[in-house]
Amino acid sequence: MEKVIYVVWRDPRTKPETFAHDLRTNLAQQLLQLGARGVQINVQDEDVAPATALRQVNTLPQMDGLVSIWVDSAITSLRRPFDDAVQVATGRMAGYLVTESQPIRNTRHPARPGERTPGFAQLAFLKRPPRLTHEAWLDTWHNRHTQVAIDTQDTFLYVQNVVVCPLTHGAPPLDAVVEEGFPDAAMTDPQAFFDAPGDEAKYQRNLAAMMESCQRFIDFDKIDVVASSQYIVRPPAA
Repeated sequence: MEKVIYVVWRDPRTKPETFAHDLRTNLAQQLLQLGARGVQINVQDEDVAPATALRQVNTLPQMDGLVSIWVDSAITSLRRPFDDAVQVATGRMAGYLVTESQPIRNTRHPARPGERTPGFAQLAFLKRPPRLTHEAWLDTWHNRHTQVAIDTQDTFLYVQNVVVCPLTHGAPPLDAVVEEGFPDAAMTDPQAFFDAPGDEAKYQRNLAAMMESCQRFIDFDKIDVVASSQYIVRPPAA
């Protein structure tokens, strides 16, 4: 089974609430009917509006979310119906084959299939800094940074999607997409985000440790960060 991520942009002529609703209902059901083993929708909507200040923008126009599917095979001829369905439902999309690692599975705030996951999912779209080889970049991220992120933030979900290759024509260069689940309070309270509610000293320590670690493998003038609502329409199943 393979995981395919579609980075999606809303057509400006479509209202945000309509776009979000159509992705998690009409498109999700169509993808299941086409044979997807699992479907997940991440989209900016009114539920994550308080987290606007967390956004980091380096891609214009910035992406509006993700459509993730798990399929038996991502080869072009078998994947094309999924590509076409996502293309019709969005203003623009770019598909990527990824490997998926979950250092933290969501056991704190699971949602029933099709329902919104509590809290919010922060999406980070990463490009490997030219100063690092692919091997050094992965080693720094996976083997040196992962535990720092876990120790300094109040995350209940952590998914690392490493891009194997782009799948659609004109897909912007991306090396990884990160999904991190945070509680609602983290949308507006930095101390809650950094697992230090009411503790300014701990907040400053965690913030400094996280920023120092991120700088080792992320160029902040290349990253995009988007707050999203997560809908696991159907968990992936073999």
